[in-house]
Amino acid sequence: MAEKQNAETAPGSTDPRPPSVDIKGLIEAIVRALVDHPESVSVHEVEGTHSCVLELSVAPTDVGKVIGKKGIHADAIRRIVHAVGGKNKKRYVLEILEEG
Repeated sequence: MAEKQNAETAPGSTDPRPPSVDIKGLIEAIVRALVDHPESVSVHEVEGTHSCVLELSVAPTDVGKVIGKKGIHADAIRRIVHAVGGKNKKRYVLEILEEG
């Protein structure tokens, strides 16, 4: 029987912790799948002492698609960000910027 090896048991592995998740890339990938103008999606990270604010900006016509009816898309994205924050031991706050 072949055993599966993970990062903790892999030969030559020095750090048993999994790599941290690229939160900016994750948000960009999710939002680009929702909007009509994926080229205008950008995430800016503002580091604080106890938390990190992620400022999401999209084309003005795509803001509604990112927020969703009754905020359902925004809430789902924020839940994912919160879960990743727990994994990275960091508090993330997602702000959707409405420019215009």
